[in-house]
Amino acid sequence: MRNFRHIAIIFFLAVGVSATPSYAQTPSDRSPLVADLSEDLIAITTGFTGTEVLLFGATDGAGDVIVVVRAPESQVVVRRKGRVAGVWINADSLTFDMVPGFYHVAASRPLADLLPATVLQDEQIGAVNLSVAPVTSAPQAEVTAFAAALIRNKQRVGLFNPELGEIRFLGDRLFRTQVQFPSSVPTGEYTATIYLVANGAIIDRTDTTLQVRKSGFEANVFEFANQNPSIYGLLAILIALAAGWFAGIVFRNV
Repeated sequence: MRNFRHIAIIFFLAVGVSATPSYAQTPSDRSPLVADLSEDLIAITTGFTGTEVLLFGATDGAGDVIVVVRAPESQVVVRRKGRVAGVWINADSLTFDMVPGFYHVAASRPLADLLPATVLQDEQIGAVNLSVAPVTSAPQAEVTAFAAALIRNKQRVGLFNPELGEIRFLGDRLFRTQVQFPSSVPTGEYTATIYLVANGAIIDRTDTTLQVRKSGFEANVFEFANQNPSIYGLLAILIALAAGWFAGIVFRNV
């Protein structure tokens, strides 16, 4: 039933692009690209293990498609281990600003075949083209090394896709791609930017949003902790003390 709904939506998108009479449209009225998501809300509950969202759309004419999905940005600390007195510890660190909590890129062909490197950098298409900058100054070699480690860490936990996602065309106009969200996906408002590309240039683009929110008991606890941090901290201490006291009684009687 869900797959039928997706197919129906894609069909009507295609009809919406092509069915309007040409005499009723001017170039400024007609958008050559439409797209949407199968879901506009991901609810994170206690048993959330990740999910997959379908992004679909249609183009009015020939061209390739690039999709970039990204979460809100924040600061991220990257640490490097060093050997001190025979023990491996976190020796150096560098804090980066404007790092998306989630970043996914998909395209109908390799990025290098679609747009020049300068355009990819300007649009921040591809993890290596993200404009992440250290909060404090550091030698360029250090910045490059830590930035590469940042991307590897994000890829390892599934928050950045290590390989370019695939966009499949159904015929010449309809396209679709799957976006995988891991269990560790951060909350916030996500933006999916869809580019229509032809002859090495961006012809059109459109944005759609996706909300990722905590839900149920976990959301209630999160909201209470943010609104009443002192009470939440006190309750956490009391619960820890009670758990320790109970465990002491159990093991003492064993």
